[in-house]
Amino acid sequence: MQTTRTTLGGLWLPLVTPFRDNALDEVSLRRLVAHFAALPVDGLILAATTGEGLALDEEESRRLVAVTREVLLAVQSAIPVYLGLSGSDTAKLVKVLERTASWDVTGYLIACPYYTRPSQAGLFSHFSALADATGRPIIIYNIPYRTGVNLGNETMLRLAERSNIVGVKDCSADAQQSFDLLRHKPAHFSVLTGEDGLFYNALVHGAEGGITASAHIRTADFAAVRSRLLAGDQTAALAQWRRLADLPRLLFAEPSPAPLKYWLWRSGLIDSPEMRLPMMPVSPELASRLDRAMKDAAGMVSAG
Repeated sequence: MQTTRTTLGGLWLPLVTPFRDNALDEVSLRRLVAHFAALPVDGLILAATTGEGLALDEEESRRLVAVTREVLLAVQSAIPVYLGLSGSDTAKLVKVLERTASWDVTGYLIACPYYTRPSQAGLFSHFSALADATGRPIIIYNIPYRTGVNLGNETMLRLAERSNIVGVKDCSADAQQSFDLLRHKPAHFSVLTGEDGLFYNALVHGAEGGITASAHIRTADFAAVRSRLLAGDQTAALAQWRRLADLPRLLFAEPSPAPLKYWLWRSGLIDSPEMRLPMMPVSPELASRLDRAMKDAAGMVSAG
């Protein structure tokens, strides 16, 4: 199966999954999707790491997609919706792709196999088999500090030759590897940084955008960093980024997405900051820091 090549770019949001009493909170989900559909967001990722995808069963993931699409249709938004997938058994993931073929998603964000630490040849064969199993576009999620394996640039560039492997969420944590990939990648293959604290640096080096959890907060300001760079105003982009740079540190001070959910809850966008075990809510100490940051951010908006 083949797919038309389209270059991805811009600000993508790995949407949190709201829970209430250990169930998918569809009321909060509708509110969230409508809120972000009105902001400069170029794509949504559902059920990925920030969306606690590993804690969702398949029916919950299906409802997550269905509700999101209902809201986007209602507000007449055409932004793409990708589904996050992960796993260490290629055959099982192929079956997941088959079962989700009828779901209304644009494509998939698929993480490298975790724990098993396959060779580069194994990684190439794994993603090749997944690309063969769907006509939809695939973004590879390379995050070695979670999976235990790094998909190297040589392998990545070979995979980029596949018509429906369209990009990578780059969390390699290796600045040289990221820069070299940007130097050598084909034009149709998109590098979207997944390191929130490196959003500005990645864009300056040539990344097409970012899949950025921190952009749940001050979304328009994150988008403005990129738009100012595209307009050739690096001075304004840097000034904008300096005003944002502390936010990712705060939102990742404890395991994500707990700090983010706390902020969204306190802002009224979700009805509960609930997490699913083994993930835990934020500590009282971090809650106090987040409250102060929210107050400061509100003051900045009022002053503006």
